[in-house]
Amino acid sequence: MRRVRPGTQASRGGAGSRAAGEERALTSVAAGDRFQGEEPGETPRLWHVTLSVSGKEAPLPEVRRALEQLAHDHPFFLTSRYAVDHAEIRYWEEARDLHDAAAVALRLWGEHRQTAGLPPWEIVGLEVIDRVTYHQRIAEGYGPPPASPVGVHPF
Repeated sequence: MRRVRPGTQASRGGAGSRAAGEERALTSVAAGDRFQGEEPGETPRLWHVTLSVSGKEAPLPEVRRALEQLAHDHPFFLTSRYAVDHAEIRYWEEARDLHDAAAVALRLWGEHRQTAGLPPWEIVGLEVIDRVTYHQRIAEGYGPPPASPVGVHPF
């Protein structure tokens, strides 16, 4: 599988460019690993993701059980808050850049919907920020406090 980064020849319509609507290939890379010729700044980083979903009401115990299963299935899961018609999931994602982290986050709900038994809600919000920005916001008193306690909790 070939990975194409924005700004490369392939992403500008050269050989190997994606067809309209074709998804971008993502790869898993261990922390510190590099592709040939990569600069140190292109190694994977941690991104703090907040995913908001909502839809028709679902029984609260089923929503909780589904989010607990999602937490079990997804690494780096921190916390989620839920109600009968919406939920917020916060976790850390390791990715090369914001585009990759956002792409993974936007697929998370749909890919785990059946295996975790998640409600058929739609994604209504997404925030992806780097680790430095996350800690800077916390230090300045902005944004949500660090996810504590970790786990699945009602709003």
